[in-house]
Amino acid sequence: MKDKTNLTGLNPENFQSVINGKKTDLYILRNSSGMEMCITNYGAIVLSIMVPDCHGKFENVVVGFDTLEEACRQSKDYYIGAVIGPVAGRILRGTFRVGEKDYHLQLNSVSNTLHSGDNGFHTVVWQARQPRENQLFLQYLHADGEAGFPGNIAVRMTYTLTEDNAFRIDYEAETDCDTLFCPTNHAYFNLTGIGNPTTSIENHLVMINADFYLPTDENTNHTGEIRTVADTPFDFRSCHSIGERINQNNLQLLNGHGYDHCFVLKKAALHELSFAATCISPASGRKMDVYTTEPGLIMYTGNYLPGFTGMHNTTYPRRSAVCFETQCFPDTPNNQHFPSIVLREGELYKQTCIYQFSTQS
Repeated sequence: MKDKTNLTGLNPENFQSVINGKKTDLYILRNSSGMEMCITNYGAIVLSIMVPDCHGKFENVVVGFDTLEEACRQSKDYYIGAVIGPVAGRILRGTFRVGEKDYHLQLNSVSNTLHSGDNGFHTVVWQARQPRENQLFLQYLHADGEAGFPGNIAVRMTYTLTEDNAFRIDYEAETDCDTLFCPTNHAYFNLTGIGNPTTSIENHLVMINADFYLPTDENTNHTGEIRTVADTPFDFRSCHSIGERINQNNLQLLNGHGYDHCFVLKKAALHELSFAATCISPASGRKMDVYTTEPGLIMYTGNYLPGFTGMHNTTYPRRSAVCFETQCFPDTPNNQHFPSIVLREGELYKQTCIYQFSTQS
């Protein structure tokens, strides 16, 4: 039964539990224009973002779930809606060096570590505090050795639903020992609106502010190369639909079963907050602009979504949602020519990602 206390129709009681001695709950953010977000502090999972279309109709534009149990299960398999960390993306063979010491992580995806393994940020209960209706503070102390990473890492995130209809994520972190740190958010978007079944995102129009991308091998491991997007299906410097070239007989698309690649964002300076991408649903008129301080953006077109059932019995078939993961480059610790993700003792890590929503006719 839908709960009338929120536009999404979620029942807060379905998210109230105790996991490893920590309480979970449902948090609802609203702004003055009527937008709404639902979040659980398990995995800091974004369950819904209610956004108006060009006619003012509000619909959820992210893959979500009715219960904590469902959200836990699918975040473990597909990272749906969760924060990813301490390090997003793949680390080849799960090995890296910080200083003079080598570290070995759990291998959970064909000879590599994906999204920090099975015990990353997406599986923990975050301490949550909601100081105002449109903002949620989330904290977690990642203990030395947890998931294989060195250092006690004090992590702070702020989720804000801004007055100009943006979902803003601000990350901060400090460590007592040199470590690796590069989180991201793994929301799956469909700007047409989540339906039953959810429609394909292949008709969505995308533009990405990138002249280069990072190729992968047959196991989606990054090769360390940086290639131009020119004359390839990865050239989104002008708007193209996702489906226009996704099924071309291109080795990179075959390796990823579609788009699952990191784009090297054009920036005047490293870590400046700048435009990364635009995504538009012609059917709804909804537009999402992505801004980030990170150097990379992974576009993942939901190639492995299996058609499971989620919120309000909605099904999510293959390519029914797209992710725009802002982060540093995957396998950075094993590629010295990539920007560093080493967080040193005494440093303050700060990054920002913004998903800005609007409409067009």
